[in-house]
Amino acid sequence: MQRLFSARRELCALFLALAAAGLAAAENWPQWRGPNNDGVSKETGLPTEWSESKNIAWTLKMPGKSGATPAVWGDRIFLTSADGNDIVLMCVSSDGKELWKSKLGTGDKVFRNGEGNNASPSPSTDGKHVFAFAGTGDLACSDLERTEVRKSNVHAKSGTFQTLHGYHTTPLLDGDRLYLQLIHSNAQYVVAFDKTTGREVWKAERKSDGHTENEHSYASPVIWRKGKDAYLITHGNDYAIAHRLEDGSEIWRVGGLNPRDKYNAYLRFVASPVATPDLIVIPSAKDHAVVGLKPDAEGLVMPGSKYELWRLNSGTPDVPSPLVYDGLVYLCRENGFLVCLDARTGKAHYNQRIHSAIYRASPVVADGHIYLTARDGVVTVVKAGTRFEKVAENTLPDDVAASPVISGGRIYLRGWKTLYAIGAPAK
Repeated sequence: MQRLFSARRELCALFLALAAAGLAAAENWPQWRGPNNDGVSKETGLPTEWSESKNIAWTLKMPGKSGATPAVWGDRIFLTSADGNDIVLMCVSSDGKELWKSKLGTGDKVFRNGEGNNASPSPSTDGKHVFAFAGTGDLACSDLERTEVRKSNVHAKSGTFQTLHGYHTTPLLDGDRLYLQLIHSNAQYVVAFDKTTGREVWKAERKSDGHTENEHSYASPVIWRKGKDAYLITHGNDYAIAHRLEDGSEIWRVGGLNPRDKYNAYLRFVASPVATPDLIVIPSAKDHAVVGLKPDAEGLVMPGSKYELWRLNSGTPDVPSPLVYDGLVYLCRENGFLVCLDARTGKAHYNQRIHSAIYRASPVVADGHIYLTARDGVVTVVKAGTRFEKVAENTLPDDVAASPVISGGRIYLRGWKTLYAIGAPAK
């Protein structure tokens, strides 16, 4: 009998250990590009194949269109969406039930033949509050139960957004700050807010000799961090610029992305940089340059600078942001080609078409698999590595501009009509 009790205790301890291991492996996805704002997940055992009838845990109809990527914390999913003429912030449970919905702003507009709308900026959360921004200029903070903490409209200080294709920049949540780049024809600056109080900590002007449509940036800021060192990177109006976190002052700027001797007045930036401890990849637009930058850069960085690891004169993705994983850089071109580069040299390992379609979502990677999402609802799964290997091609009946989200053993895909939870149904 004693041996039986002992066996039961050991079995119970094993179950608890397995459960704890599962909880430890589950990651939150607190903002657009994940835990480290780089599109990389540490989760394993995710599905690589799905369809309407396979590996779909649940679906939830959306109230309207949005290209915003959801944010996930624990068992809660946060989304922004059009809802009639309103822009709303939604909270959905991890079992697919709408928990609440609150109005963020009024005045939805659709841009570029349906490419985006005023619900395009993605929300973010720190597990205590959720922060949401809209193309209407409305910036709001609420708790996880819907109670509004504060709300403002940035038009009052920055002027009405003046861009050709709406305003799609996503604010960056990092530590006790919320960073917002405002780069359009009525404003050229970056601002840091105290996330708790909403107080403006600093505001820095982004000087540029760019003009015309290049004043309109659709990219989002990112943080570079290595150990205790960190700085903010903003992107738009012909330059990527690094700012000190203390006061927003400039550390470096990368130029030559829109050469003055053959200036393109319509080279607006959409894709955002990606920053890893030892490499920052800076895209431009419309098949122009992409730069592999050393993080210790200073001053004006032009072609041939000692601070460049490499610079390619063409091949940048126009909308999807770069991905860096296991010593390789992946560029998902807007025309359906995937380029794989050596992170140290920029040498191309392959340039392969993955699917003949338009790509707007940024790639993500988990467990050695890269997930690449096309506008027509096709997600191609490619094995990470120097040799191109397609693992699967999955189709859902929806348009998708949002990037995939990985959390709690599932892949969340926000289509224009439906939110999909991809994975085994809960038991």
